[in-house]
Amino acid sequence: MSIENRYEFLFYIECRNGNPNGDPDMGNAPRMDPQDMHGYITDVAIKRRIRNYVQTAFAGEDGMEMLVRSNSSINTGIARAKELANVSLNDENPPAVYAGRKAACGMFYDVRTFGAVMSTGPNAGQVRGPVQLTFARSLDPIQTRDISITRMATAEPKKKEFTAKSSEEYVNWENTHAIDSLRTMGRKQFTPYGLYEARGFISANLARETGFDESDLKALFEAILNMYEHDRSASKGEMAVITPLVIFRHVGTDSDLKQRKHQARLGCAPAHRLFDLVQVEKKPEVAFPRSWRDYTATVSLERRPAGVDIGFLTSPYGEISWNQVPEDAELFR
Repeated sequence: MSIENRYEFLFYIECRNGNPNGDPDMGNAPRMDPQDMHGYITDVAIKRRIRNYVQTAFAGEDGMEMLVRSNSSINTGIARAKELANVSLNDENPPAVYAGRKAACGMFYDVRTFGAVMSTGPNAGQVRGPVQLTFARSLDPIQTRDISITRMATAEPKKKEFTAKSSEEYVNWENTHAIDSLRTMGRKQFTPYGLYEARGFISANLARETGFDESDLKALFEAILNMYEHDRSASKGEMAVITPLVIFRHVGTDSDLKQRKHQARLGCAPAHRLFDLVQVEKKPEVAFPRSWRDYTATVSLERRPAGVDIGFLTSPYGEISWNQVPEDAELFR
């Protein structure tokens, strides 16, 4: 059964001496708003890491495959879905398209969660996913750095200059060149520090269409808290999601059970009002933050709208603490 409550959530991503999301149009420099110098991380970059974690943590489990995978064509997955639905790949009549769409939602976690455009080859239509993410934005302006690095070994010489047929020929080529010519220079772009806030939305109505259920929701929250723990690289060595994950769950207020479920699906307060209940600010004595400990965080539980619960998740495998800040919440210490 699909989820029956509307949710919003927010979380904080810390980056130290790294590049949280390089912009290829700007020499791979960390993405930044040129007007106010705040950094940002695109929604697709966050989704990529969620997909990577789910692929790792739930490998081999039914319904937990990914349609959008590295070094692959999504048309292959679409074709598999239509084959599973026992319809022709070339059949574009509405019943066949819907059958392929339904099969894809059952097979692929990312289709069921984020949606997908599946009309790029074999036509399985389009899916609006119940989970949507914003760009993550840094709480304060960031500084971007571009430094030179020395590569102590060169790569294979250009083919027009030299093509080797054995390792011995490579050795002979090296021996005919000066030592300095076998080194190269490079560049590395990074920011010394940034604490980014990301926001998400989960629609119970769209979850009905894709079959996004409570186990999918739990996997999503687990993946968000763990997504950088299994995605280390030279540019993301010290990136982490700082706990807690803050969750707003709409539960309704009506005494009539049927009407209360209706309210829980549609929501009891605008998302922007809920997000305003959480405030994270730099400590006044800190000029240049270099840790999440340089910030203070508060949540106004007393201003919580009727029909909305506020939850805090501090462990990817733990239980959500509803309407009470847990003691191990890092940002709210």
